[in-house]
Amino acid sequence: MAVPASLNRYLLLMAQEHLEFRLPEIKSLLSLFGGQFINSQETYGKSPFWILSIPSEDIARNLMKRTVCAKSIFELWGHGKSPEELYTSLKNYPVEKMVPFLHSESTYKIKIHTFNKTLTQEEKVKRIDALEFLPFEGKVNLKKPQHVFSVLEDYGLDPNRIPENPHNIYFGRWIADGQRELIESYSVKKRHFIGNTSMDAGLSFIMANHAKVKENDVVFDPFVGTGGLLIASAHFGAYVCGTDIDYNTVHGLGKASRKNQKWRGPDENIRANLRQYGLEKFYLDVLVSDASKPSWRKGTYFDAIITDPPYGIRESTRRSGSQKEIPKGIEKCPESHVPVSLSYHLSDMFFDLLNFAAETLVLGGRLVYWLPVYTPEYTEEMVPWHPCLKLISNCEQKLSSHTARRLITMEKVKEFEDRDQYSHLLSDHFLPYQGHNSFREKYFSGVTKRIAKEEKSSQE
Repeated sequence: MAVPASLNRYLLLMAQEHLEFRLPEIKSLLSLFGGQFINSQETYGKSPFWILSIPSEDIARNLMKRTVCAKSIFELWGHGKSPEELYTSLKNYPVEKMVPFLHSESTYKIKIHTFNKTLTQEEKVKRIDALEFLPFEGKVNLKKPQHVFSVLEDYGLDPNRIPENPHNIYFGRWIADGQRELIESYSVKKRHFIGNTSMDAGLSFIMANHAKVKENDVVFDPFVGTGGLLIASAHFGAYVCGTDIDYNTVHGLGKASRKNQKWRGPDENIRANLRQYGLEKFYLDVLVSDASKPSWRKGTYFDAIITDPPYGIRESTRRSGSQKEIPKGIEKCPESHVPVSLSYHLSDMFFDLLNFAAETLVLGGRLVYWLPVYTPEYTEEMVPWHPCLKLISNCEQKLSSHTARRLITMEKVKEFEDRDQYSHLLSDHFLPYQGHNSFREKYFSGVTKRIAKEEKSSQE
């Protein structure tokens, strides 16, 4: 794709984790801030260095205020496969674009960043001295410079085969850092209220970014658990709410999940989690409710639905039922008005979730959820679909040698008409998820086989 001349080129320095999630996050955030994703490279792959074109520095800064997948962004002044190519590239960069940052009243410093190799201080100084041809007129200030420039060298991805010379060298003006510190400051280890399946903080923020959550949005989680996904959305200024079928979890009752703690305390709940981070003003409410029987009137309520449905591994998949639905052989209780707890097939769960999202999301709103897969059987055709929803991205996170979960992002592109109209969706498309414990059985079949193999090896 040809890059318009009006666009500036920027260099993104990416974090080397959750590799598949990086590109959808950057695309979603650029779209959120009015930019279009235009890459200057054919492919990014696993490289931490991405060159892309962005309409303005303001959009670049807004991007970095949200991303947890990128470490830093630089206005790219030069790029080459060798020092000589880099210097030629810098000499061809328009001087008028350099001058505002190099004039006599400015202060600056130059940093050297290497990926997959460590340089000595002497080698770093040598690289800095080689840039003396640039029109620097300001003073060097190593503590509080007005402008920071960086030389970034890429020595590839193989730590066992580090080349003598870098594959690529970049020079740019530092613009801003990403939000990597959120992963630590919102760590589940420090959280007041947690459960067995509380979502990792980094992934929670990635999900909120994939959903394009913004200020004053209303975000909903139908399998809210301990509310980790609500926290990430509230951090970005969205009003949050959720439901869960588990009364004890919603009300913060019962046994604690934290080590060396038997019972949950009186103030362990989702509201307290948001209060811990100063986000309580964004908390709407959480309800005890069944995702298979939504208690919402028809209409559009939500800008985003972000959720992690139970797969039946650490948390059971349940729904409420009536006395009529009690399986044969189990004694009924005519006096009871308490709903019966029944198994909730994953096929039904995803069908209900997509229908609910299609009905309650605003047009352009996004659904972001996790889909468990048995890797040997997985194909892209297995991803649930809906006529009102468009698939935006599909990213894998491995759980074991034979299982994974995929982060599915969908966007509402068509108004919802009638729920009965979409009943045909429960067809062969959902067959891999039919059967209450289908994924659980496949998950543990691999564990059983591995244990048996290890025992056989030890006996031999």
